[in-house]
Amino acid sequence: MRASSHAARRGRDRKAEVLMPLPGRHRFAPEDAPRVAVLGGGIAGLAAATALAERGAQVALYEQGGALGGRLAGWHTRLTDGSSVTMSRGFHAFFRQYYNLRGLLRRADPSLVRLTPLPDYPLRHSGGLTDSFAGVPRTPPFSALGFAALSPTFGWRDLAAIDARAALPLFDVRVPEVYARFDGVSATRFLESVRFPEAAHHLAFEVFSRSFFADPRELSAAEMLLMFHVYFLGSAEGLLFDVPNEPFPRALWNPLGDYLQRLGTDIRTGTPVRSVHPCGSGAEVRTDTAGERYDAVVLALDVNGLRQVVAASPGLGTPDWRDDIASLRTAPPFLVSRLWLDRPVRADRAGFLGTSGYGGLDNISVLERYEGEAARWAARTGGSVVELHAYAVEEEAARESMPGKLTEQLHEVYPEVREARVVDARHEWRSDCPLFSVGTHHRRPAVRSPHRWLALAGDAVRSGLPVALMERAATTGFLAANTLLAGWGVQGQVLWTVPRAGRSAVLRAAAAHARN
Repeated sequence: MRASSHAARRGRDRKAEVLMPLPGRHRFAPEDAPRVAVLGGGIAGLAAATALAERGAQVALYEQGGALGGRLAGWHTRLTDGSSVTMSRGFHAFFRQYYNLRGLLRRADPSLVRLTPLPDYPLRHSGGLTDSFAGVPRTPPFSALGFAALSPTFGWRDLAAIDARAALPLFDVRVPEVYARFDGVSATRFLESVRFPEAAHHLAFEVFSRSFFADPRELSAAEMLLMFHVYFLGSAEGLLFDVPNEPFPRALWNPLGDYLQRLGTDIRTGTPVRSVHPCGSGAEVRTDTAGERYDAVVLALDVNGLRQVVAASPGLGTPDWRDDIASLRTAPPFLVSRLWLDRPVRADRAGFLGTSGYGGLDNISVLERYEGEAARWAARTGGSVVELHAYAVEEEAARESMPGKLTEQLHEVYPEVREARVVDARHEWRSDCPLFSVGTHHRRPAVRSPHRWLALAGDAVRSGLPVALMERAATTGFLAANTLLAGWGVQGQVLWTVPRAGRSAVLRAAAAHARN
């Protein structure tokens, strides 16, 4: 299998950029194939394992959970009505500019038939204003102008009050320069300096920044600026997205796991790694029951797992590198509440709705609009499967009452289900997403480590590319594999990214002039 045969496919954006790997042979010979341990079976680990296994490396993929998918894994549960259903940590949007993630998924689903588009992504404020992306042009700057023209949130008088000079950095985001300039500023402080109208601040900014599971007062403005470049002002793919048409395991991870096994990957779910110890030119990976030697290791763990493994592995890295790993923090807890209701929501309700101003409620998903399992349950029972998210829940005391409050807020947004009986419910609390707080970017680990045989991957890892969230996980996974492959003289994975600078030469020049 040639290295170029699985290049991520570009979308509609003609300015999307290709990143070619270093030249080299296309794959290992059987007699010199290295043994590589990939720690973590989420998106980053799956990407790293895929790139390595496709080139003939002997890969062992360790995952402490019982299934692949990491934070997007799913598990079976039985409802009180006897139905067997799949629970997960909730809704995730697969944007069209996730070139490398989509390239990964194409290994098991070449035409991406297991993803289905949502026709809109409405944003609603409790004051009554609702924004939509359905009719907005996708190519900047027409996307921004079209959104402003169609939006009830952005009055022309409000727009005239915007500080255009302060807003110029939105149109020329570059990595890593954006971190040098804005990592020391909070997202809220930046928006206040731009003087966006308050309703627009809530809808178009707070909703997005909270998708990082963080309060915008704590989120680095650099991350928010990068986010707007990736999803809106720097990409012509638009803000509409796709979602899996079945639960995550069935649609995504089981097929990809089968693909990896056909390549010879040894998938070890339910096997947490406790420590990694340098050993000669490689390392020994230790679990609860054994230690095995490998030529190379990829740490594709979440923040908590990475900190624990490094802390238990005193021979890894340098003191500064270890201190930086130890300094990583997770975002505040978030809640996913899924309700199986005995009656449907109104037929015109969106599959996904972002909300602001409704207390702790951040969004509502109506799963039967897009997920086959939920649609079959709804058709059989006449009900609905509704999912509610609350991000950045700071107060410990609020946790016990939060599920009930979210249900009350659902009734406010969708009053037709006020009298619905909850057939069953599942409430999942998590606190394992990376926190990109103000002034911390320089301490986040990079893909390269102090050891030639060790690489890091995940959505907390710096890449030097304009990527975020799931796409950052996939991209750093491939980059980790590429780093190791280059050391062995093997050509790595071809990658794509949104443009690495603002799209308009005029606006770039204006932003540069404003900086000077």
